Amino acid sequence: MDQDASGSGGWRFAQCFGDKGEVEDITEADIISTVEFDSTGNYLATGDKGGRVVLFERNEQKKTCEYKFYTEFQSHEPEFDYLKSLEIEEKINKIKWCKRQNSAHFLLSTNDKTIKLWKVFEKQLRVVSESNLLDGQRSSPAPMSAQHLRLPRMAQQDNIIAAVPRKVYSNAHAYHIHSISVNSDQETYVSADDLRINLWNLDLSDRCFNIVDIKPVNMEELTEVITAAEFHPLHCNLFMYSSSKSNIKLADMRDSALCDKHAKMFEEEEDPTNRSFFSEIISSISDVKFSRDGRYILSRDYLNLKVWDINMENRPVKIIPIHDHLRGKLCDLYENDCIFDKFECVWSGDDKHVLTGSYHNYFRIFDVETLNDVVLQADKSAFKAKKIGGPLPGNKGGMKNGMRPGGMRENMALETLDFNKKILHASWHPRENTIAIAATNNLFLYSAA
Repeated sequence: MDQDASGSGGWRFAQCFGDKGEVEDITEADIISTVEFDSTGNYLATGDKGGRVVLFERNEQKKTCEYKFYTEFQSHEPEFDYLKSLEIEEKINKIKWCKRQNSAHFLLSTNDKTIKLWKVFEKQLRVVSESNLLDGQRSSPAPMSAQHLRLPRMAQQDNIIAAVPRKVYSNAHAYHIHSISVNSDQETYVSADDLRINLWNLDLSDRCFNIVDIKPVNMEELTEVITAAEFHPLHCNLFMYSSSKSNIKLADMRDSALCDKHAKMFEEEEDPTNRSFFSEIISSISDVKFSRDGRYILSRDYLNLKVWDINMENRPVKIIPIHDHLRGKLCDLYENDCIFDKFECVWSGDDKHVLTGSYHNYFRIFDVETLNDVVLQADKSAFKAKKIGGPLPGNKGGMKNGMRPGGMRENMALETLDFNKKILHASWHPRENTIAIAATNNLFLYSAA
């Protein structure tokens, strides 16, 4: 990314998919719950609370990085567990693409209990264009000679995009699945719930191996839960998982079949002077991501982003405050349950920048080296402004791209923040400075100039 891309004028609104109207008639099922670019960046997937997966394809006719609708399919349906008398939501918790091996796409999607491997491919529809039937149904008179005999011919009518579930991986998790991660070997993947992590072979849906189990014999002794898990991008034997106790464990599958003993643990000692009633909640890690080169780990808790060097366990190399302006509002955020929101964090394709979301549809992009940041807002007025040629949100004084030094930052600290609007899910194009942001039922795309 060039220097301007992280500066105030570097990012511009590119596209928005979803409801652009004035009427706020959003159903719960339409809310986007995950967003993920594939490894090439030519395809983008979203999953929503209604169990649908929508795929977008890069529009090659455009010079800029723009996308068009590709296909949509119903991935999960609501279910009922009669043994436990529990309703299982259709909501898509995570989508992960497998690397493309042929003309078809393969991707994993999961709700709370069941993971599915989908094959998405283009299929030619053919119809009979000539036959010996009148109007396609009644038999025609017998031909007088062989020359009058018409042989049936097939003609291509249309191309359709089909999605079929190739594998269904079910009944392996007693608790809600929150993470899936495909291994760099493209043969295995892990799925994680609050207390266990399972290792699957993509080709085998009837069995998996439990590689982490932190469930105590007596559940009353439970002190922590697993919050996220991810494979190392280069070494197929390494994976990490984060905890509600503010630590990240790196495990090596070569050490033992059950990775209860971690190879490394990244944890910072808590300052006793900062301890409060909310300390345990706000220090719980909601997301962890390896950098693309595997050298660093990015973690997000309620108040901060942290960058860890994989060779230094006792403290992060960078701490980036995100919600300092909310420290005085933790009581209110506890009352309205917002303090339990799980914000994701994302690396840029070149590992030089990181991104995470906040409230009122604000999100922030930081230069890892300098910690210079840009604050943007995924707001419907962005595409309205683009249509009429007016200023973008927060643009006071007509400055470029709605970015005034400190303007958005000042707005983030205002009392009028809408805590129902929050940027929890985002994805960064692996090769370009294009980001996809899920904002309620809308998908926003921004590009760096």
